[in-house]
Amino acid sequence: EVQLQASGGGLVQAGGSLRLSCAASGFTFDDYAIGWFRQAPGKEREGVSCISVPDYRSTYYENSVRGRFFISSDDAKNTVYLQMNRLKPEDAAVYFCARLPRFGSRCPTITIEDSDPRGQGTLVTVSS
Repeated sequence: EVQLQASGGGLVQAGGSLRLSCAASGFTFDDYAIGWFRQAPGKEREGVSCISVPDYRSTYYENSVRGRFFISSDDAKNTVYLQMNRLKPEDAAVYFCARLPRFGSRCPTITIEDSDPRGQGTLVTVSS
């Protein structure tokens, strides 16, 4: 059974940092890309970042987080991390991770489809 479990959310002041973790199981970790997505109340779901583990760990970022957020993977632990620095109130959302196809444009464009396995999210709250 494919499982992805996000953790690490919490309450942080603006300017602070958090590190989210996405623990994956039930599939060959290095055959897929892993993406981070977020959704705030009343807003559209948004792709945040993606790492393509088999493709030299190529990384991709949404424009508003580039330079502040950093995605990485630990193959031994089948885990992807999202280090979030200089957090802003507009970063507040439920963050979740999803398995994306290795090939194609969906990791570079950080796009999710209904058929992509995903985990339950972790809540990030940023106080101003």
